[in-house]
Amino acid sequence: VVEKKYVAGWDDPRMPTISGLRRRGYTPSSLRSFVKKAGVAKRDNLIDVSLLEFCIREELNKTASRKMVVTNPLKLTIENYNENKSEFVLSENNPELDEAGTRKLLFSKHLYIEKEDFLEKASKKFFRLTLDKEVRLKSAYIIKCEQVVKDSDGEIEEVICSYDPKSKSGSGTPESNRKVKGTLHWVSADACLPVEIRDYDRLFIEETPGAATGSFINDINIESLKTTTGFAEKSLKGSVVGETFQFQRKGYYVLDKDSTISKPVFNKTVGLRDGWKKKQS
Repeated sequence: VVEKKYVAGWDDPRMPTISGLRRRGYTPSSLRSFVKKAGVAKRDNLIDVSLLEFCIREELNKTASRKMVVTNPLKLTIENYNENKSEFVLSENNPELDEAGTRKLLFSKHLYIEKEDFLEKASKKFFRLTLDKEVRLKSAYIIKCEQVVKDSDGEIEEVICSYDPKSKSGSGTPESNRKVKGTLHWVSADACLPVEIRDYDRLFIEETPGAATGSFINDINIESLKTTTGFAEKSLKGSVVGETFQFQRKGYYVLDKDSTISKPVFNKTVGLRDGWKKKQS
């Protein structure tokens, strides 16, 4: 796969090499944990890679700082928020670690949310943003969608919302404790960082590549790498290569060596939960 350039090299994050695993964000302690859980046998044995993913997921849940990153941005404007106003809201760095503290995020009139977090018409089981319904922006305010703006092709390019100024998370007001069914992550359009996201999946579509076809090349997963661009909160600026984070509602990511000062590159280490077994079933 390396010589025929199905992957970028021996340290490609899809490769089961030490350098590949390290570049994907796997830590020495997670690999040791995997070895202990797998055990030692006198005969050859196949171990599901989901065990390795469990080990790194378990570790990063306890150690990785949480960050908000939008990879498929939809503009959101808060109509009753002053154009010239901005403020900081506090968000926890890691709810699993009390000593991790909080960070400041800039909140403003113009934001980005994920496109898939909005539907113009939705069923009662859709708990994200839709017309005339309320959701909370994480660590910020409760908002309500008032209208949508569409382009000439009828595609939604902006949602117009109102916010409840008394509902600021952590403010101690009765409104701040008001319960809504959906909570969305977001970034400020006025204070965000362009990023490249590399989402990796299994390199092969079969547990034993080539067993059925006679060639492991036939079982290569052609969708094992998907590259997108998006916007991240500004606190990710200045991260160092190899530093790991949880992108909230998305998964765990590590800063790659291909990063530049103006455009960080993040590799997906593992999802928040095992999606491979669900996909296979």
